[in-house]
Amino acid sequence: MEKIIEKIAQQRSKKGYTFENMAYELNITPAAYRKIETGETKLSVERLMKISEILDEDLSNLLDINNKNTIHNLSNEGNGNGYVEVINNDYKDIIKDIKETYDKVIQSKDEQIKMLKEQINFLKEIR
Repeated sequence: MEKIIEKIAQQRSKKGYTFENMAYELNITPAAYRKIETGETKLSVERLMKISEILDEDLSNLLDINNKNTIHNLSNEGNGNGYVEVINNDYKDIIKDIKETYDKVIQSKDEQIKMLKEQINFLKEIR
């Protein structure tokens, strides 16, 4: 989340906008906007999208979606107040989880094949 806020602050400064300008456009007080940029207040998805519009900045750019080591998760809690959470994640952990799941599936498949072979042999003996 810090990186998104940092990018917003950079773009705001680059455009020459003050806290007051941003607050006015967002229909909030300058103190409330300051709290967004200092991380004291959670940044809602709706507000992030509005900031993107105000700064005339593509949302994917603010989210830094092109960074391969970052997963961006947008969630909506059902009341219209979604939040953006940025999780830096090493692909090694994801690959490890996938491999563990794959190994469990293969093990289960092997156990089922063994059980089916035993059932076939049992049925052959009954005849």
